[in-house]
Amino acid sequence: MESSIDCALLSVEIYNKPRAPFRVESFITHMIMSWTRLLQAHFNHTIGETFFYKETNGRFKIIDGEKKAWELKTCIQKYGALTEGVKSNLEFFIRLRNKIEHRTISKDEIGLMIFGECQSLLYNYENELLKLFGSEYAINESLAYSLQFSRLRTAKQAEANKQLLSTEVREIKDFIEKYRLNIKESVFNTQELSVKLIQLPKIANTNRNDLAIEFVNWNSISEDDRISYEKLTALIKDKVQKTEVINPAKLKPGAIVNFVNQNYQNNFNHYDHKCLVYIFSIKPTKEDGDNIDPFETNTKYCHYDEAHNDYLFQEEWSNFILSNITSGMLTREIWKTHFDNKSKLEISNYEVE
Repeated sequence: MESSIDCALLSVEIYNKPRAPFRVESFITHMIMSWTRLLQAHFNHTIGETFFYKETNGRFKIIDGEKKAWELKTCIQKYGALTEGVKSNLEFFIRLRNKIEHRTISKDEIGLMIFGECQSLLYNYENELLKLFGSEYAINESLAYSLQFSRLRTAKQAEANKQLLSTEVREIKDFIEKYRLNIKESVFNTQELSVKLIQLPKIANTNRNDLAIEFVNWNSISEDDRISYEKLTALIKDKVQKTEVINPAKLKPGAIVNFVNQNYQNNFNHYDHKCLVYIFSIKPTKEDGDNIDPFETNTKYCHYDEAHNDYLFQEEWSNFILSNITSGMLTREIWKTHFDNKSKLEISNYEVE
């Protein structure tokens, strides 16, 4: 448990250092470790040292001379007492950690995008720590609010920075956006998934001993205050309206094949389409192996339809195929050779801006 707390404090210390390298990656990694050790400490306290994997013969599974303990995903399942909001927040960071494990994020955009989820990850951790081991282990008094610069970037600066985003960062941003869109509304609106904060300077009519910053629990404020809050946020950011539409402008593989053949007589078939989907990593395929995430698609061209356990393609994908075939950039020999050799092509080299 003490190791868990140390990990949490270290994660915050790294996150709040403006010049610390790999701030976001380090925060996520250490908080995953912190949550894992917290639940393992609970298991150790309640059921003893049984939080380890076992072989079919009943012996402990050994990795590098050590017993293999349950990872966080298994700990969450075995614990079974987390709310849906907390579980969704943890699942988000487990999957995000797996994505950034072998990547370097040199841009702050990702950190800015997930600030609310990061804050919830920390709040949820302390709440669970207090629930399992008592208020004497509270860590909030060990923390200080990080200082923030008040000047925001201009629109031109933000746009220039976006253009510098690497392909890997864009992929991570796509994952974040997809994950949020697939969370049901009742969970998405909880503070356990993502904390939404407004920082207001207290200038006048305040006691000189008051704190400069106050955090207010959304569930404890009046309806009038909530309406005022919504008006204020409308001044700060664009409000995204989600409209319920069933698979707008989405195409099945057969429609892609027909489109290419109608516009370019080349006997394009389903096998050709399968090869192109694989070599450009448009969606997971059986050729990619068993441990695949169905949501790991290139969202510019393809989306996973969870309700029907199927994949649907965008019109951009059919246009991409047609333009590359007609220009001679892609031929049947090229895609079949790469598919047979299980080699991939970088799609950005074939995209026309």
